[in-house]
Amino acid sequence: MIRNYNKKDISLILSEKTGYSINYSKKLINDLVELIISILKEDNLIIKNLGSFKIILKKKRVGRNPKTKEEYEISSRKVISFKVSNNISKKIKVVT
Repeated sequence: MIRNYNKKDISLILSEKTGYSINYSKKLINDLVELIISILKEDNLIIKNLGSFKIILKKKRVGRNPKTKEEYEISSRKVISFKVSNNISKKIKVVT
C-alpha cells in the first residue's frame, strides 16, 4: 500500500523513536526544512549517505494539450532535483 507522509506524520514517528515531545519534533522537522531551503537558495546541497539536492533551470518551451492539441508556452522556471545516494539505494532495493 502506498502512503504519503506529511510533516505531522514524520514528527509523530520522530517523537516515538526519540522520546522528544511532539511539539519539539515538529520544530526539528520545520527547522530542517527551512535549513534545506536556505542552503538551496545559495548552492546545491549534498548530504553524505542520503543524497543530493540540486537546482535545475528549465528553459521556456512549447507544450501541447493532449486532448485538444492546443499549443501553449510553458514558462522558464527553477526546479529542485533530488538524487538518492547509492548507500540508500542498496538498502531499499527490492529483489524480485
